[in-house]
Amino acid sequence: MEEKKTNAKDITSEEDIQKLIDKFYTKVLADPVIGFIFTEVISLSWEKHIPIMNAFWSSILLGKHTYSGNPMQKHIELNRIAPLTKVHFDKWLELWENTVYENFTGVKADESVSRAKNIAALMQYKIKKDNSG
Repeated sequence: MEEKKTNAKDITSEEDIQKLIDKFYTKVLADPVIGFIFTEVISLSWEKHIPIMNAFWSSILLGKHTYSGNPMQKHIELNRIAPLTKVHFDKWLELWENTVYENFTGVKADESVSRAKNIAALMQYKIKKDNSG
C-alpha cells in the first residue's frame, strides 16, 4: 500500500476524478501484469474509455448521475476472451490504491479505495459464477 501524503487534498471535484483516472490508466497501460488487457485484448481507446471511467467514478464518489452502463457484464464478457484472475484484480487494486494515495488523502480517497475493493470482489465472484454455470 502506498503511504498517504499529508499534503494532498481529498477527491472533491470532477477534475480530481479526471486527474486520478488519467494517472491510474497511465500506470495500467505500462504495467506488465495487466497492461496487455488494455493494449492487446480490448485496445483501450483513451477518447472512449476514459470519459466512461470518469463518469463511473464521479457517480460513485461525487453522486453525479452521468454514468450509465453495466460494468459487471463488460467484465464477464472480457473474461470470456481473456480470463481475468485474482492476480489481475490484485494488481488493478494495487495500482488504484497507489495512485489514489499518491495524489489524494481524505474521506473520499479512502472511500474510492474501499469501493474499488468491493467492486473487484464482486466482479471476481460474478466471473467465477459465470465460469461455473
